Amino acid sequence: MIKVALFGQKTSTSLVDIISPFLNYLHDNEIVYCVEKKFLEILKESTDLNLEKVETYTSYEDLDKSVKFLFSFGGDGTILSATTIVKDTMIPIIGVNTGRLGFLATINKSVLLEQLDSFFSGDYNIIPRTLLTVKRSDGVEIENNFAINEVTVVRRETTSMITVDTYLDNEFLNSFWSDGLIISTPTGSTGYSLSCGGPIVHPSNQNFIITPVAPHNLNVRPLVVSEDAKIDLKIRSRANEYFLSLDSRNFPLTTDVELTIEKADFKILIVEAVDATYFTTLREKMLWGSDKRN
Repeated sequence: MIKVALFGQKTSTSLVDIISPFLNYLHDNEIVYCVEKKFLEILKESTDLNLEKVETYTSYEDLDKSVKFLFSFGGDGTILSATTIVKDTMIPIIGVNTGRLGFLATINKSVLLEQLDSFFSGDYNIIPRTLLTVKRSDGVEIENNFAINEVTVVRRETTSMITVDTYLDNEFLNSFWSDGLIISTPTGSTGYSLSCGGPIVHPSNQNFIITPVAPHNLNVRPLVVSEDAKIDLKIRSRANEYFLSLDSRNFPLTTDVELTIEKADFKILIVEAVDATYFTTLREKMLWGSDKRN
């Protein structure tokens, strides 16, 4: 028996045109499914099918770890949330994009139905994505202490810059005097880091990117380091506090809490169609080749 999990969030675009055909496909092919509890309420607004007896889950703890795929309906942000559901289960995520093209959610809802046979017959690619993990110096556990895009420290409750003393494998690197500092994975290199002047790094590269946010000194540039590096951060601020952000999850911390950032011991598996490539997505997102002047 094949079983899949469904996950999603409220989106600006309707799911009405895709959900009923998708659920009918699962039923017709005897594929069992479970739905995240909050997403089930969204689905009920998008279909006339009776979903009252559908199995639900709420978190990593009660998710059936035997599911073949987790279908994520939304965009890249929805997949960021989905990673806190699958965590270290190695359940592949199929990102169904209900809006604009994404770097993670690459399956547009308009072509989902024609791709399903390929997915369930094994005709797809799995792209492992490296994660960052964070530990606090005071020993307090951080809930879902990993990030697929980036770990960021930024100023809080002050208009003054903060200073981030940064160490690589216990060797002092620099004191970044800036609004904050981004530690990005290759996956996250097209996100916040890119908007702050960081490079685009292919997801297959085994690197992390250190990118300052609005640094005071213009000679301070983004730096690409090995993914095996241990990165220690000590933050100084006039407000004696700062924000730690793991993807879109924010935690207020005091400056006496130091951080250690390393590669996580598990990866997130992203499913792509066999005809999809990273560079195709990159060209479409960045509009490369769209300027006809040359």
